[in-house]
Amino acid sequence: MLITPTSTGITYLPDSSFISTGVSHSVSPEFKTFAAGRQQENLRSFPEGERNCYKVGVKRGTKYLIRAIFMYGNYDGRNILPQFDLHLGPDKWVTMDVTNATTNTFKDIIHVPTKNYVHVCLVNTGSGTPFISALELRPLNNNSYVSAAAALALLLRCDMGSTTSETLRYPADVHDRVWVPYHMVKLEDISTSQKIDMVSQNNYQPPSIVMSTASTPKTASEPLEFSVDIEDPNLQVYFYVHFAEIAQPRTNQSRQFNITINGKFWYGPVVPDYLYTTTVYSRGPWIGGKFDFSLFKVGGSTLPPLINAIEVYYAVELSQSRTDQTDVDTVENIKSLYGIRRNWQGDPCAPRAYMWDGLDCTYRDSDTSRITSFLLSVNGNIEHWLRNLSSYGLTGEITNYIADLTLLQSLDLSNNSLNGSVPDFLSRLPSLKVLNLSGNKLTGSVPLGLIERSKQNSLDLRLGGNPNLCTSGSCKKKHKTAVAVVASVAAVVIIIVFVAAAILWNIKRRKQKVLLAQEKDANDNKTYKSMEQKNRCFTKAEVL
Repeated sequence: MLITPTSTGITYLPDSSFISTGVSHSVSPEFKTFAAGRQQENLRSFPEGERNCYKVGVKRGTKYLIRAIFMYGNYDGRNILPQFDLHLGPDKWVTMDVTNATTNTFKDIIHVPTKNYVHVCLVNTGSGTPFISALELRPLNNNSYVSAAAALALLLRCDMGSTTSETLRYPADVHDRVWVPYHMVKLEDISTSQKIDMVSQNNYQPPSIVMSTASTPKTASEPLEFSVDIEDPNLQVYFYVHFAEIAQPRTNQSRQFNITINGKFWYGPVVPDYLYTTTVYSRGPWIGGKFDFSLFKVGGSTLPPLINAIEVYYAVELSQSRTDQTDVDTVENIKSLYGIRRNWQGDPCAPRAYMWDGLDCTYRDSDTSRITSFLLSVNGNIEHWLRNLSSYGLTGEITNYIADLTLLQSLDLSNNSLNGSVPDFLSRLPSLKVLNLSGNKLTGSVPLGLIERSKQNSLDLRLGGNPNLCTSGSCKKKHKTAVAVVASVAAVVIIIVFVAAAILWNIKRRKQKVLLAQEKDANDNKTYKSMEQKNRCFTKAEVL
């Protein structure tokens, strides 16, 4: 079912195509009036598993605004506000602290994916059940939000001097950014009914309705001053400030000003164009908990400074080593092929705390980690595996996908219901040291390469519990037995055929004798009749 909220006209898709875990809920009826659209009346919670991930397809190399939206709405009837972590791929994005059951909270992050998909994960940290109401992705101009950071998470986005108390988003903003109205008591709010050009000469494209309002000092001689306070002083902060002249200066008027942050020169002079947007942004990060902005006139300016909008972001470092894409594709294919229902979500190897059950990985100095161990067996610590027993019972043949795990050192597929032969590609895995295929239904001969490596003690090979599987010695023995059985059966068959043929020949011979006898009797009978006709007596009447 598609959902189209009337406030934005944006169509939302059901999330079941992007995640396979979690439970769907609706907020309590008394909280539905607080939902900003139908998409916030429903949510998905994740009572099971430490990490649950959405996988969303994207265009690699394109800059995206990714937004996660949350409204608790006492969906579980417990009135317990949870806290949990939000991850972008294997890296922590933010801690989500739900502080009110009626509040619609959203988290924005700007990121350029290096793959054709992104993972957005909810991580249970032991402080309540994670949940999410909506997940949104919006493509941006690649030349916007320039920074040295791998990703930028939103701290604030303000519409200065707004004439409304409501937030603005799509369709007013073509990129669906959420703008919050902001007023400063010491400043004067000004506005224009003219449309502000948001396309020409500007990659950020703030909406015209946002840029048509501004804040400015009440006295022309005063500077425009405000502060941005940030709780975490260690964050690397980036500022993006948008300006547009909305009062057409007279012939003898001008507006130009410089900007300082914490008393240090940042940018200038700023000379806003009439009805056009100019964006000033940080080329490098600022660090510190409080930032005091001062905008002051320069160069004989007759008009005071103004500010139309401001956005503040902090850098999110994506430092976790991703799993090699070939390895990722391989285990995803295996998961799909065998219908594995384990909590296999997100990056298989990263972060280490949430490595997929049954896998082991090697972490190198390079950008990628590799899968080195693959366990799909019910053996081992029963307490650890008991809750996942329904995930086993693999059937079918051993898939060739495993051949792509070129750094695999250990493969355990024991105690399943795998059938078919042992594939020869296993003998060509260069790093393989342990191969456990015991307790299956495998048949045929074991590849000589595996047997040789086992004899050389370079491979721990376990094949027990496969009654129809031939090892080096048993195959010859079974072959001799099979030949003897076949020979015996063949001899019996030949004898039976010979006896049957003899019986049939004898029966046929007897039938031939009977026929000959019958033919002789018939001929004798004909002769007798002929003689009878020749020797018969005539009566006197017949003679006369």
